[in-house]
Amino acid sequence: MSTVEVPINGERLIADLKRLREFGACGIGVVRTSLSPIDVESRHWLRGRFEEAGLDARIDGAGNVIGRSRNPGKAVLIGSHTDTQPTGGWLDGAMGVIYGLEVARALSEAPATKDRALDVASWLDEEGRFFGCFGSLSFVGETPAHALDALDTTDGTNLTLGDALHEAGLAGVAPERLDPNRHVAYLEAHIEQGPYLEEEGNRIGVVTSIVGARNFIVEFEGEQNHAGTTPMARRRDAAHAMVDFAHAVYREFPTAAGERSVWTIGEMTLEPNAMSIVPGKARLNLQFRDQDPTVLDRLEALSLDLLARANAGPCAATMRPRKHHSIPAPMDVNLRGHLERAAERHAPDQWTSMPSAAVHDAQILASHLPSAMLFVPSINGVSHAFEEDTSEEDIVLGCQVLATATASVLIATD
Repeated sequence: MSTVEVPINGERLIADLKRLREFGACGIGVVRTSLSPIDVESRHWLRGRFEEAGLDARIDGAGNVIGRSRNPGKAVLIGSHTDTQPTGGWLDGAMGVIYGLEVARALSEAPATKDRALDVASWLDEEGRFFGCFGSLSFVGETPAHALDALDTTDGTNLTLGDALHEAGLAGVAPERLDPNRHVAYLEAHIEQGPYLEEEGNRIGVVTSIVGARNFIVEFEGEQNHAGTTPMARRRDAAHAMVDFAHAVYREFPTAAGERSVWTIGEMTLEPNAMSIVPGKARLNLQFRDQDPTVLDRLEALSLDLLARANAGPCAATMRPRKHHSIPAPMDVNLRGHLERAAERHAPDQWTSMPSAAVHDAQILASHLPSAMLFVPSINGVSHAFEEDTSEEDIVLGCQVLATATASVLIATD
């Protein structure tokens, strides 16, 4: 299959990425949570950059920044997110959005593709300040009815997503929707957020599938009592029950796990959390991820078995889903082929196929539109941290691979 030359401008790409980094800059990292004042400011800046690139751009009622090509015909959509974790890195999500901007400019400057249609999106709240992947869910018409009531649980202000959209001036603004008569494919680029590419000496990863994640709140109820006068044999210590459950998770999950399964207990709380009181209540968050639904089912069944064993003790234990689960999403084989050929052209023998261990908006789009993803290495495998970074050479290379693949997809629609 012949390829088309669509050279990107690496200096322009890096300059835009560094400018976006200034919105919420905190040392070497970025604090730009969804719909915070600095996030809203950055979205208006991004809309302006889309317009300067020749796209018709708007911020829709879901907070998404959408740039739509003025060219007629079938369109490829490139997107990612520009919100960050409460203490995040400068590339997570943001790189994929600026890739879309640069690919749109490169296509418009190349004679063979200047009349092709490419749309670009920055989805709202992929990181889940309020409701994870809210922007992409809205775009495909899958927004849960209760999403606007979702609370920001990070700062104790009880701000809802609906209130935050109102404060951003977006109340009553119509959301954009996927157009099945226009969009033929969705592409997303991202830093890997893991160590595999770097450790294996590869510079490009073509994603085979995106893992599903299941999140549960496990609560333990015992009896609050005096830490000095309550005999050990008579205690109904919720902390003891919680720690025993957590230990059982780490001890027994390997027996049910797949090759790349991961599990995390990321939050633990005690009530009343005082030095001289036997805790009456305890709570933890259990998350596990895998690309195979049958593995996720096994891990969930094991969790319920461990819960039953916990209930055989002096405390009552319950488990319930936290927000919504994400389901595994295989990437489109045809689109993967376009990315693989572009990777071999620009990074011969330095690319690989691999699953994504993190959740991405492509997971949402894949249920409605052929979708594929490209990864570039993360230095030391670090992400969701201020230290997150990728070499500029790899950033530029990844964008060139994406531009070549996008052109190939568009030309193949003839």
